[in-house]
This record gives sequence, structure tokens and C-alpha cells, in this order.
Amino acid sequence: MTQEHFQNLSEHMTQEQNGTELKFEIETFLKLAVKQGVSDIHLRVNSAPVVRKDGVIMKTKYDVISEQTMETILGIIVPSKLQHKIKTNYDFDFSIEMPDIARFRVNFFKDYGRPGLVMRVVPIDIPSIEELYLPPTLRNFLNYNNGLVLVTGPTGSGKSTTLATILDYLNNSYPKHVLTLEDPIEFVHRNKKSVFSQRQLGSDADSFPNAIKYALRQDPDILLIGEMRDRETILSALKAAETGHLVFSTLHTTDAVQTINRIINSFEPHEREAIRNQLACILRGTIAQRLLKRKDSKGRVPATEVLVVTPAARDYIIKNEVEKIYELLNEGGTSGMISMNLSMYKLVKANLINPETAVEISNNPNEMKQMLQGVFHGTQGKV
Repeated sequence: MTQEHFQNLSEHMTQEQNGTELKFEIETFLKLAVKQGVSDIHLRVNSAPVVRKDGVIMKTKYDVISEQTMETILGIIVPSKLQHKIKTNYDFDFSIEMPDIARFRVNFFKDYGRPGLVMRVVPIDIPSIEELYLPPTLRNFLNYNNGLVLVTGPTGSGKSTTLATILDYLNNSYPKHVLTLEDPIEFVHRNKKSVFSQRQLGSDADSFPNAIKYALRQDPDILLIGEMRDRETILSALKAAETGHLVFSTLHTTDAVQTINRIINSFEPHEREAIRNQLACILRGTIAQRLLKRKDSKGRVPATEVLVVTPAARDYIIKNEVEKIYELLNEGGTSGMISMNLSMYKLVKANLINPETAVEISNNPNEMKQMLQGVFHGTQGKV
């Protein structure tokens, strides 16, 4: 959706309201924004509403939001049990749902002393692995009885959606108890073959480490930790993964090697060897992804790097030679590994993204160009 398209949407909303002014009504705005595929909504005092579509920020033609309008919006959006935080907190997160429309992950913040909101759209219906064009090999991580699987990528790269998709496949296929710890809860999982317990920081738990400690007494088969954001949470996740639970979580890193180094470097130098050995034993794999603009301009599609921790990868981690893991990713083979370049090559071949997009995004553009020209190395050309 272009800037002009959203302006036309705004004008359409005015006509529907039979007024000469562009009156802002939050419920109507959110419904139409979701319908048009907006991913993020920015609302702040003294600024017109702003949206993000396909990764691009767009201004709308609404008038600037006054303090009175923002007060009305906050009265509608912020749950009653959290209203007191508007005056006592600088920032806080929560989630809301518009039935049959979407859920929203919401961040309240202060801007020049005035309140603002950023709302991330979370679909009510969880997409399938096929619908997202994710590698089918992601299902294989569900075959483990314990260990750690990490989904990584920058903010807004679809990590939460990918995790929800994997767990929804589990929900349709296996009788398991899945316990999620989130801040806030994003996707809601209805019990199918599996049973879900979903806990939210602030209302159901006070911290990730404490929630993980007590979660281990609640008979989970699989534990989802919304984000491994600090040393204490990482330690708790590692403990859960080595005590008979399969743990899924996220990190803000761009590839498998950065992910491994980020975890190890979260600890003091004298602790790192022990953490490295522990991580080598329990890490089952990493899924790194980036969202790329589709060739047909109908949204974005994830390019997905998949690292499976084979005995060779485990050995590299123990020896502190994690850079060599790039070689394993490039070799691929029968282990189910997929490099980021190979993932983008497959998207180009499926006519989902432009070759220029793949080259521009690639961390190794020369290799990407060679792959696109039919010059392959090792097993990367086998798709």
C-alpha cells in the first residue's frame, strides 16, 4: 500500500462518517488499518497518525492528535486495570484484542512529557508454515524432547509469528503441554491436540526468571520464553533446556554465529567456558530471518536461515570456533541447514522476490550474484 493508497483510505473513512473534517475514531481506524495490511500504528500528541506498511513508514492525512483526543484513545485502548500506569509509568507494554479483527501488542510511552502509543498488529488466525513460505524443516525441531531452539532477527522481522506458526503446527499434531511466558501475550493458542498455558509478565508473573523457575513445576513439555533479554533469563532458559524441556525463545541477532556469541558474551569471561560447553550440549538449532518485500508488492516474505546443531557444529562451539559454522551452513547437505543466501535464492526461484532484493539484502552479495547466475559452490545449488 503506497502513501497515496493510505491517504485515499483516510478520505474514504471521512466519507463514511459524512463529515467535512477528518474525525479520528480509534476503533474505525484500527479496523481499516488491519484490513489494509498495516503492521504498526504510531499515535502521539501533536502528530498525525502514522503507520508502517511493508516496512515503510507512512503519514496519514488525519489532523494532528490533540491531548484531548489522546486522552480519549487511552481511555479506550488501555485496559482498566492498567489505567493507573498512565500517570505513574514512563513506559509499559500490554496487549488487546478486537474480536474477529486482530490482536495488538501495545507500547505506552512518553514523548516530551506527553503520552504516545505504538501498536503492533497481531493476526488472530495463526498462519501455517506453507502460508509464510517457511522451510518445512522447521517442523523437525519439534521432534526433540529437550534442548533450546532460538528464533532470531531484528525488530519487526516476524520472530513471534514464526514461533506461533511452529507451535500451531504442534497444536494440530501432538498431545503436549505448552507453557508460554510472554511480555505481553501476542498470539493466543486455542487448545487442539495440545494444551496451552499462557502467562503474561505483570499480570501472571513478575519476571522471566521467576516464571521459568515455577514453570518447571507445572509439567510442561515445551516452554516458550518470549525473549531472552538478560543474563538471568538466559541462565534460567539454559537450565530448563537441560532438565528435560524443549525451550523456544528469541534473540535480536542477525544470524546463527552472532546468536551463539551473544549468549556466551552475556557472561563474565571466567564463566564463558562453562556456558559454552552447556550451550553446545543443549542448543538444537537457530532460525534467523529477515522480511523481504514481495515481487508482487503484496506484503513481505521471510528469508530464513536454519542452523541445525550437528556433532560438527557442537564441536565448533566447544572449541570456540563458531565462525566455522558458516561453512556448515553453506554446505547444507541432508541435515536440514539452510543459509540465508540459499533461502533468498529459493525465494527468487519461486518468483516471490526480485533478484536485486536478494543481492541488496545479502551479507555476501558476491556469492548471491554467483548463485543467481547459476554458479554454485558445494551443495548450495541443489534446491
